[in-house]
Amino acid sequence: MHILKRITLLALVAASLFVGWFAYHVQDPVQIPITPYELSIKPGSSLRTVAKQLVGAGALHDAWSFILLSRLMGYSSSLKAGDYELAESISPWQLLKRVTNGDVNQSEIRFIEGWTFSQLRKTLNENPALQHDTAGLTDFQVMQLIGASETMAEGLFSPDTYYFVRGNSDVAILKRAYHAMQNNLNTAWTGRATNLPLTDSYQALILASIVEKETGRESDRANVAGVFINRLRIGMRLQTDPTVIYGLGDKFDGNLRKKDLLTDQEYNTYTRSGLPPTPIALPGMASIRAALNPAKTSSLYFVAKGNGESHFSSNLTDHNRAVSKYQK
Repeated sequence: MHILKRITLLALVAASLFVGWFAYHVQDPVQIPITPYELSIKPGSSLRTVAKQLVGAGALHDAWSFILLSRLMGYSSSLKAGDYELAESISPWQLLKRVTNGDVNQSEIRFIEGWTFSQLRKTLNENPALQHDTAGLTDFQVMQLIGASETMAEGLFSPDTYYFVRGNSDVAILKRAYHAMQNNLNTAWTGRATNLPLTDSYQALILASIVEKETGRESDRANVAGVFINRLRIGMRLQTDPTVIYGLGDKFDGNLRKKDLLTDQEYNTYTRSGLPPTPIALPGMASIRAALNPAKTSSLYFVAKGNGESHFSSNLTDHNRAVSKYQK
């Protein structure tokens, strides 16, 4: 009986010593090999895999104590994939909290107002932090993949900065940008001015894309939209260069010629009335709002002054004078 008590006592002492040592061990900072140190945990990585990865990188002394700590704290299945940056020495306990809280470094990608979908896809494809699941697909296939009801992709993605964790799919980014544009467009359509010559929100998106490409200065946006709305109301052709340039595609060499304006194609608003069949670029919210709440103006013409601003005229005589003044 006496021996049993001694064994029990020794076991308790040993357990207490181990608990004390373990508590100290998991709180003791590990000198990481370089600062800042970037740690990448891939989706689906197991606790054991991550522990070995950390040991191999020099961010942990041993794998078993990290695994034991994770299981004792109930975090063994809570590791968050992503990129982590360790700027200084860190203890196993602090490291565990980082990788289970998902305190990751986020990558970002930006889509710019006025870009075409082709430019957007090029930016996606060149981003090394993304998984490229749309590579090699046609635009139509991309639209199917993201669950869009439309078949033509142009203009349907909201220009913005999108943050993501390294290894995310480009499909996820496209879905976010698509739904953001749907929400923004629907909200703007609900708050539109009355009696606009637009049958639906898609036509508003087309007009907004033209406003985006025609506007050099924020203060001109509503007036540019007002000119195009006035033309649509009276059946006057829009006669806007950016639509012709878009229709030329790769044939456009940077110089828009008179023959280009006279050659009929579906995006030539000099030869065809009404709006082109699709947007010609990604419009920002400012252009969407302008298209749906244009300035109340009598202007039917405008010409660039050369300083980013435009001069507006209500008749052809005044417009020709302005062209002579600012363009010749």
